[in-house]
Amino acid sequence: MKKMTNHSLKLGLLLFLVPVIAFAWWNNDWTSRKSLTLDAGATGADIQATLSDVPVLVRLHTGNFGFFTELAENGKDLRFAVDDKTPLKHAIEKVDALSEIGLVWLKIPTVRGGISTDTLSMYYGNANAVEASDSKGIYDVNQSLVFHFNEGETLPQDATAYANNATTSKAIIETSGWIGAAAKFTDGGMSIAANPALATHAEDGFTFSTWAKISQPQNSTLFQSKDASAKLELLVQGSALIARYQNVSTAAVNFSADKWQHIAVVARKDKLELYLDGQLAASAPINLAAMNPSIFIGSAENGQNFNGELDEVQLSKQARSADWIKFAQRSQSPDFTVLNFGGDESNGSSEPNYFVIILQSLTVDGWVVIALCGVMLVMSAMVIIGKSLTMNRARKDNRAFLEQYRNVDSSDVGALDREESEEERELSNSEFLTAIVGKHDHFQSSPIYHVYHAGVHELKKTFGSTDSNSILTPEALNLVRTRLDAAVVREGQKLNKNMVLLTIAISGGPFLGLLGTVMGVMITFAVIAATGDVNINSIAPGISGALAATVAGLAVAIPALFAYNYLLTQIKEITADMHVFTDEFLAIISKRIADRQRNNGDIQYVVLTDEFIATISKRVIEQQREIAS
Repeated sequence: MKKMTNHSLKLGLLLFLVPVIAFAWWNNDWTSRKSLTLDAGATGADIQATLSDVPVLVRLHTGNFGFFTELAENGKDLRFAVDDKTPLKHAIEKVDALSEIGLVWLKIPTVRGGISTDTLSMYYGNANAVEASDSKGIYDVNQSLVFHFNEGETLPQDATAYANNATTSKAIIETSGWIGAAAKFTDGGMSIAANPALATHAEDGFTFSTWAKISQPQNSTLFQSKDASAKLELLVQGSALIARYQNVSTAAVNFSADKWQHIAVVARKDKLELYLDGQLAASAPINLAAMNPSIFIGSAENGQNFNGELDEVQLSKQARSADWIKFAQRSQSPDFTVLNFGGDESNGSSEPNYFVIILQSLTVDGWVVIALCGVMLVMSAMVIIGKSLTMNRARKDNRAFLEQYRNVDSSDVGALDREESEEERELSNSEFLTAIVGKHDHFQSSPIYHVYHAGVHELKKTFGSTDSNSILTPEALNLVRTRLDAAVVREGQKLNKNMVLLTIAISGGPFLGLLGTVMGVMITFAVIAATGDVNINSIAPGISGALAATVAGLAVAIPALFAYNYLLTQIKEITADMHVFTDEFLAIISKRIADRQRNNGDIQYVVLTDEFIATISKRVIEQQREIAS
């Protein structure tokens, strides 16, 4: 029993350690990794044989990788490993963090046919990493020539260790090809001089492959391998392709004009084969002889220039198998999911930071929209805070003023009036500064006081004083009322100042966010259309990043909406109080003059003043109804 218990403990310990071993970090200098799954089964490459030392293209874009900003310059920190233990050789063709595109060639030691569970890991996030890209190390010894057609090349450079660079070339390098840049042929091709690395042996055979975009039907030579005694060619005749060795030709195979297609010619010891899009399309029996040829691409020795584009031209001094051709075509085409992308992990934590993933999935246009929303949010916050403080100070000063105004003797209604100081005049343009740093010894932040000050100032200007000896005619009373109404309007303008910024945030924020989302979704689908990668892992990050723009717009609009309605209510209340005070002020003055006129027996002014008082009383009642509603 004791022995069985010990075995059980050992087994439990082993099971506990399995996940630790499986998820062990390859190198702690790298902060992040992404899991990759190589699918050679029916859902991916659909091959049956086991292949060795196979180059696989890793296409990185915003749909499957949202962390371009974490990469070191030119992606020099990219590393690949099997089971997080064995590093794999790789070659970087292109990594552009600005356009968020990466093209990396990866050497897979073994691709097991029919298996869809081979797991790899891609490590990144080490700014101090040294360059490890090795284009010469990812191809086997049989690969004699590879042209990627990199941007800026005058003569295409061979990526293999044999350095079979082009001797002459009239091709034009186009930046947008099938895999990065491509070569465009219109007025001549390129040639490679004969050398032992390009020699063909009858026992081993020969393979030529390329991606081609043939613009139109034509009669031309796409490829020619020729020495003094033998010639192997790939011809374009009308809308068909024909492979020919000496005088033996395969059947014509129709191609699709103006569309990228994978073409391969395989010369075996006894058979010539023509492949189109990874499938054997035609063959013919031959007797292959040894050759030490010169190579012509896009033309022949005697002319017949090709018109179209070529990308990823490869020569091999071995007859590649049908599964090899199919795997190359499918792994380099975005139409197939030979390489599937999993989730990202950070060193020391298996839990992904979803917020970081969303932010890193944002495209440039998304960041622009969010930055604009951020500016609107800051401006809205400043208006909300400033207005809230101003309203609180205005209500407090209004209450203080009205408490003293109710106790003022009606014979001298201007008793509370004070002239503005130099400091007050400097702060008068900013209600916020007046509320925060200004003095409040005579109600400087009270809109009602400012209306009162305007009325008293007009009385003093017209009559020189505000005592009961002044004679106020109906015309003069109308002038005072006009001054008071003008003061109410000016104070209302001050209260509503900058409120338009909140309305802009309320209406503009969601639309700006929606614009960012629509553009982000458009870019995501454009990337999918360009790469053909339509799995959920390629779509989800781009969509989530695009939706972040809408969230930013709503984050601006919602607080602004609530604050706007609250502040607008406060402004309406203060404005109504100013109207009520105006009518009350005029009524007091009219009553005082009417009383004086009755005492003096001036009937004419008494009648006019009573009519005006009736009008004032009606306005007071209307204002009270508005406040109650």
